[in-house]
Amino acid sequence: MRWQVHSEELLYTDQWLDIRVADVELPNGRHLDHRIIRTAPGAGAVVTDDEQRVLLIWRHRFITDSWGWEIPIGKIEEGEEPITAAAREVEEETGWRPGPLRPLLYTQPTNGLSDSAHHIFRAEGATHIGPPTEEWEAERIEWVPLADIRRLIDKRDIVSGTSMAALLYTLTDL
Repeated sequence: MRWQVHSEELLYTDQWLDIRVADVELPNGRHLDHRIIRTAPGAGAVVTDDEQRVLLIWRHRFITDSWGWEIPIGKIEEGEEPITAAAREVEEETGWRPGPLRPLLYTQPTNGLSDSAHHIFRAEGATHIGPPTEEWEAERIEWVPLADIRRLIDKRDIVSGTSMAALLYTLTDL
């Protein structure tokens, strides 16, 4: 059953997001106002090494007032290819340059509310190039054993949907 969108009205916009209300008709003919958040797509990477570890950042998310491990991910800039954005985000957030990237996963983590789209890549190996240029992104940057991922999810030390999906997907690829 497909919902029909009759119109969208802008409620708020800035450089990060665009909030709208849509007039949506349900299959039974009922109309409702549905909020939509539009954002630029994002790109990130799962970077592993030859010791079966993954490069993660430990960061605070003020919206949920929670700490957790995440893969490096961020906004794809205008005109930038997702793979280029993923490599840039890894370098900026961790200080490590990922090895050759290959597609791993595409996800729409909140598709009931947002058009957010995440392009996730995988790199096997990285070269340390110095401190991260966006040092405010993470409290810690660590190579975490892949064998610990399920335990960290169970402990709620990994709660980001995109990070969790990408890491679990990586575990199935070992």
